[in-house]
Amino acid sequence: MKQKIAVLGPGSWGTALAQVLSENGHEVTIWGNNPAQIDEINTYHTNRHYLPDLKLPENILGCKNLEEAIQGADAVLFVVPTKAIRAVAQEFTKKTTGKPVIIHASKGLEQGSHKRISEVLAEEIPADKRQEIVVLSGPSHAEEVAVHDITTITAASENESAAKYVQELFMNDYFRIYTNNDVIGVETGAALKNIIAIGAGAIAGLGFGDDAKAAIMTRGLAEISRLGVAMGANPLTFIGLSGVGDLIVTCTSVHSRNWRAGNLLGKGHSLDEVLDNMGMIVEGVSTTKAARELAEALSVEMPITETIYSVLYEGKDIKQAAKDIMLRDGKEENEFTVDQSL
Repeated sequence: MKQKIAVLGPGSWGTALAQVLSENGHEVTIWGNNPAQIDEINTYHTNRHYLPDLKLPENILGCKNLEEAIQGADAVLFVVPTKAIRAVAQEFTKKTTGKPVIIHASKGLEQGSHKRISEVLAEEIPADKRQEIVVLSGPSHAEEVAVHDITTITAASENESAAKYVQELFMNDYFRIYTNNDVIGVETGAALKNIIAIGAGAIAGLGFGDDAKAAIMTRGLAEISRLGVAMGANPLTFIGLSGVGDLIVTCTSVHSRNWRAGNLLGKGHSLDEVLDNMGMIVEGVSTTKAARELAEALSVEMPITETIYSVLYEGKDIKQAAKDIMLRDGKEENEFTVDQSL
């Protein structure tokens, strides 16, 4: 059934998802606060700053006015940076006259509160102005979705019908969606993998090879799982698409901003130089700070996150940081037990 979908955020991921929805036969609007970018989408059907080779479907309507974008929408998809989620949700609440399904495809933790994005959305959008909240997450790069590379991700919601609704919106022959009811696990995996990707990029920038890459990804997954379970997640979620799947793609691809940022750090650039060079939000930098604070509050050990924090925020020499984490006391590998009677 044809639906009207408003996409809030015309970055690379928001643009790629708008394309998927349009190609699936839905009516799509895309809102952003850069007038020149919206004019480009409407006039030339391109978004060259983010996806220079993509020609967008001509029926995607760019909107400078949020109220226009969300008018009559069956679903609203938030794809803005984590730091902007609360403010955009507040504006949405002021201007909506409907009750759409709320979807978000952003990845991070709010600074200060350490809240997951769905928690922020639930706080700012009253129940009488929305239906369920669904998280869309998994191993995906906008650059590959835009050219129809095969991609599989997860739609997570506590409401099964809402997750299936989002699954049906997006599913096609190159974009496959699975459903999941573990919202905490899916959002935690989505946010924390960006921290590990910075580390993986740094490992490469320092000149280490595949052994080191495997080590940081594997122990990074253990760290993600440890914090996620302390927050109430199902540990099995972390061996799925939004856990190990997203971790793999973000830690191994040059499309990953977090990997590229870490790679530049490993090659000796300062954090300010790296962020200036990127020209786009590197979510893992702010997430590192939020995750470290959250881990401390929950008494969860996260040595990789702690090490990356020391480099990003305390100016620790990155080569010394890599050496120090290897010289930590020995540990037991298995952290979770399986009930053998099942």
